[in-house]
Amino acid sequence: MGKERKRTQYFNVALGLISRLKYEKNKPSDSGSECSDWRYGNCVPSNGDCGAGFREGSCDQQTKKMKCKVPCNWKKDFGADCKYRFGSWGECDPTSGSRTRTGTLKRALYNAECQQTILVSKPCPGTPKTKTTGKKRKGKGN
Repeated sequence: MGKERKRTQYFNVALGLISRLKYEKNKPSDSGSECSDWRYGNCVPSNGDCGAGFREGSCDQQTKKMKCKVPCNWKKDFGADCKYRFGSWGECDPTSGSRTRTGTLKRALYNAECQQTILVSKPCPGTPKTKTTGKKRKGKGN
């Protein structure tokens, strides 16, 4: 029973050390703590358009890289670091076949440069898709 208890204690200590190291690894370093005007670039995914990646920050002569994540459902038009509050969808415009809504900037993460207001659109619901009419194909062997 004594060995079991010691093993559990060692495990808990190791787990505590690992979690502390992980926290300190993602925490901004104190070496640049005197600098208060950090500027960060966009999050650049390591692979493809979304997922885990890095963003670079700079302040005076210092630079640092931080881990970040680009959500896979982000809107490329206005970026993953710009958060907007959207109104309701407008009426369907029959000439364009789409409806629009306006978003006002809620917050900009990492001092990102964001537009104050944006306009997004999507196709109208129930809009019939145009089909090309052609000759009907006859069955096999006819």
